[in-house]
Amino acid sequence: MNLKSKKSSDPRALLAAMCAAGLAAAAAPSLAQDTPAPRKAFRVCQDPNNMPFSSTKGGGIENRLAELFAKELGLPVEYYSFPQRLAFVRNTLRYKLPGQDYPCDIIMGVPAGFDQVSVTRPYYRSTYALVFAPGKGLDNVKTIDDFLAVDRAVLGKLRIGVYDRSPASEWMNRHQLVEQGVPYAIMSADPAQYPGEIIEKDLAAGKIDAAIVWGPIAGYFAKQVTSVKLTVVPMRSEKNIKFDYPIAMGVRYGEREWKQQIETLIEKRQPEITAILREFGVPLVEDEAAPAARQ
Repeated sequence: MNLKSKKSSDPRALLAAMCAAGLAAAAAPSLAQDTPAPRKAFRVCQDPNNMPFSSTKGGGIENRLAELFAKELGLPVEYYSFPQRLAFVRNTLRYKLPGQDYPCDIIMGVPAGFDQVSVTRPYYRSTYALVFAPGKGLDNVKTIDDFLAVDRAVLGKLRIGVYDRSPASEWMNRHQLVEQGVPYAIMSADPAQYPGEIIEKDLAAGKIDAAIVWGPIAGYFAKQVTSVKLTVVPMRSEKNIKFDYPIAMGVRYGEREWKQQIETLIEKRQPEITAILREFGVPLVEDEAAPAARQ
C-alpha cells in the first residue's frame, strides 16, 4: 500500500506482521544455562502502555495471565517494563549486566514461531478484524463477504484506517480499496501512544469510518468506546494473505525446565485463559476450524 503514513503505534500488530513476513532475528539467540535456581517471583517482561495486553496498572490480558500463573506457582508477580518497540527482547528477556541477574523471565505474548525467544505451545489463536461505526452503509454487514458485497459506491466513500506493513494493506490492494486506505505507522517513538488509539480516538471521533487491526485490539477497544456502538467483524485468511496467528509465551533459550513448567500451566489453566480472552473481547479462531484460504 503506497500511501503516506499517519503517525500512530501498533506494537502487537508488528509482531503479527513479523510472523506474516517470516522475518528472522538478526542475531543468533543467546543461550541461558539450564540450571534453574529457586524462583522468588514470577518475573514478567512487559510493555508499560500496551493495552489490552499489558500496562503498569496491571489491567491487561497478560497481566491477568501472569497473576493466574503466579498464584498457581505460589509466587508474587514482578514486572520489568520496557516499551515494545524494536529490540524489546534484547532489552528485557536477554538483558543481563555482569554480576547481575536477568530482570525478567517470561514474555506473556509472542507469535508462535518468533525465533528471538524459546516459544511455548500456543494458548490462543486470533485474527485481524474490521471495526466500523454505524451509519456508513455497513449496518447489515456481519461477515467480510457481506462487506465486500456492499455497493462499490458506498465502499468508495469509506476511510479505512490500516497499519502499514500489516496484512490489511495487501488485502486492501487485492480488493481495489487502496484509495479508501488511511495508513498508520506500525511503530512510533512516542511511548505515550498505544495501539488502540486508531479505534478509541480516530474511529470514535469520526476521523475514519472503519479500521482493520489485530483482533485483540479490535475487540477490546470497540468495547471501550461508549459514544457509538462499534461492530467487530473477524477477517478471514485468503490465499497468500494470512490474518490469523497463534500466540504463545516466550522464555530464554536453554531454560527447558522453565519452558516445560509454563507449558504445563497453559494446558492446566486453558479454560481460565480462554475465559480471560473472551472477557477482553478477543476474537478467537480454533485451529480445527481455522478459516480456509480462499482460492
